[in-house]
Amino acid sequence: MNEEAMAAMLSWMPILFMVFIFYFMLYKPQKKAREERDKMLKSLQIGARIITIGGIYGTITEIYSETIKIKIAENVVIEIGRGAVSMIIENQNTAT
Repeated sequence: MNEEAMAAMLSWMPILFMVFIFYFMLYKPQKKAREERDKMLKSLQIGARIITIGGIYGTITEIYSETIKIKIAENVVIEIGRGAVSMIIENQNTAT
């Protein structure tokens, strides 16, 4: 290889390094988190205790394709989008 070709390859090295960093430090972890969240949303079941993104605690009473209904207090049921679920609560000690 001549010097010009070597210089051209070396000029691309910082860009390739940035792409490498972007992929392994940003894209790959976000993709994994998104897959875990999708798995959690698909595993929702009636009776599960959840927390919404807005911080509302409730128990799932009905599940539809895009929405779910949750009981947040005695005689109070609200309908939320599936995407509004932040997490499933494993500890069943809290009462609603």
